Amino acid sequence: MIYNFDKVIKRRGTGSIKWDAAELIKKFGISERFDDESIPLFVADMDFPCPQPVVDALHRCVDRQIYGYSTHLAHPEYFEAIQGWFLRHYSWEINQEHIVYSPGTVEALYMAIKAFTKPGDGVILQAPVYRPFYGSILDNGRKVINNALIMENGHYRIDFEDLRLKAADPANKLFLLCSPHNPVGRVWNREELSEMAYICHKHDVVMVADEIHGDLIRQNATFIPLRKVSGHEKIITLTAINKTFNVAGLHCTNAIIEDETLRQAFSKESGFKLPSPFAMEALIAAYNEGQDWLDQVKTYIDGNFDFLKNFLEKRLPEVKFRIPEGTYMGWMDFRDYGLDSKEVHRRIYVEANVILEDGEMFGEEGAGFQRICLPTPRSILEEALERMAKQF
Repeated sequence: MIYNFDKVIKRRGTGSIKWDAAELIKKFGISERFDDESIPLFVADMDFPCPQPVVDALHRCVDRQIYGYSTHLAHPEYFEAIQGWFLRHYSWEINQEHIVYSPGTVEALYMAIKAFTKPGDGVILQAPVYRPFYGSILDNGRKVINNALIMENGHYRIDFEDLRLKAADPANKLFLLCSPHNPVGRVWNREELSEMAYICHKHDVVMVADEIHGDLIRQNATFIPLRKVSGHEKIITLTAINKTFNVAGLHCTNAIIEDETLRQAFSKESGFKLPSPFAMEALIAAYNEGQDWLDQVKTYIDGNFDFLKNFLEKRLPEVKFRIPEGTYMGWMDFRDYGLDSKEVHRRIYVEANVILEDGEMFGEEGAGFQRICLPTPRSILEEALERMAKQF
C-alpha cells in the first residue's frame, strides 16, 4: 500500500493535545499564544494516518461491541509480536517473562525511580534532555545529577570523565539514558553504549534506557539496544509502539527487565496494570504488519529534514542545524542571531504564531535552541518556516 503523507488531516477539534489544548499549553509555559491560526510543531506525535493494518485491527476491535477488561497475559500473540520485532530488527531474543507492560514511558520512568531509589538519592541524566526526565526525579524527591553532554561543532558527545565521577558517588543510584537522545538526536554507537554500561556496572548503578525512538533513525544510522552490548544485568529497557507507529494515545509501553529482583520491584511499584483491548490489537498489528508503513514514513520524514536544512541555509542562515541521527525532532541553534532567548521565543511563538519548544525546557544547556517536530505534511512545515523566516 502506498501512503500519502502529504495529505493534511484535520486534527483541530478532535481533542488533540497538539492542536486543541490551548490552556494546557499556556499552563506549562510552552507558549502564551495559541489560537486557531497557530501551527503546532512541539508535541512528539505525527500528523500522519496510522498504518492501515493498525486501523483495520482497531475496527475489528470496535466491531466486537464489548470493551471490557482485557489481559495480554492470556494473549500470546501480544508477546510474540514484541519478540518477533526485536529479533528481526535487532537480533535480540527477549524472554516473554521479561516483558512488563506499562501505560506509558513517562509513567515507567516514575515507577523505576520509586522502585530503585530512595528519597534524596541521586539520579543521573544527560542534559539537554526530555523534560519529563527531570520531573520524574524531582517529583519523587530525588536529586538531579547532570552528566551534561558536550557539544562540539554541532555534534554532541558524552563526558565520560564526568560520568565516572558521578557514577562512583554511592549516593547516585540510577542512570536515565535517552537512546536515541531527545532532543539532540544522537544515536549512541556501540563503543559509547558499552562504556556507559561498563561504568554503571562497575559502580552498581541501575540503568533505565528510554529507547522508544529506536525505530526512528536515519538511513545511514544503526540503532543498538543497550542490553545488546552489555552484560550489566541491572538494565531496564523501555520500548513502545507509541512513537514508531503514531499511537501514543493508546498508551502502550513495555519494559524489558531480565533481572528477576528488579522486575519484581518494578512490578510491585507499578501495581497491576493491563493494556486496553485497543492497545493490544494495535501492538500486534503494528509489529506484525506495520513495516511497509514505517519504511515509507521514515523516508518522508527524512525528506522533511532535508527540506528543513535547505530552508534554514537559504532563509535563516544564522541558525545552526544538523540533521539528527535519530528521532523525528530537529534541534535548532539560534544563538548566532545575538538575541536573548525571550526575544527568539517572542518572534517565533507570538509573532509567527508557530509553537515549538524552547531549548531551556530541556535544561539550561538548551538555552538559545528550539526543538521542532518534523512528522507533519510538508505544506504545514513549509508554512511554519515561512512565518518564522519573516521574523528574523
